[in-house]
Amino acid sequence: MLDTNTVSALMKGHPAIAARMIATTRADVGITQVTVAEIEFGLRYLPASRRRRLLQEQWNVISPELMRLPWDDQVSRAFGERKARFERAGKRMSDFDLAIAAHAIAHGAIIVTADEGFDRLGIRRENWLA
Repeated sequence: MLDTNTVSALMKGHPAIAARMIATTRADVGITQVTVAEIEFGLRYLPASRRRRLLQEQWNVISPELMRLPWDDQVSRAFGERKARFERAGKRMSDFDLAIAAHAIAHGAIIVTADEGFDRLGIRRENWLA
């Protein structure tokens, strides 16, 4: 499951991520609607420019190729359990990152991200940017 930073790097043409995508079965790669929302926000936040247009064009090509993992009750439970645990412990994690992690937990997926903050959740993580 690709995190937002991985999708963003793919949109920018990062060669290591492109190579991994080519080598990975399409059915084995997905994203969450949370990632879609973050990408859509990022595109709209950028000022109108050639860069924004090129990134939007890349997203238009990449987006339909990425399977969406559903947000179901298992994801909601995983989110609620971890959010409550973090809050009680006085730890913080953005709700969007926690929602992405909850998808990985609920679906038994490996999260593909450079963000080491996910490690404290005890989920499997790969960094395709390295």
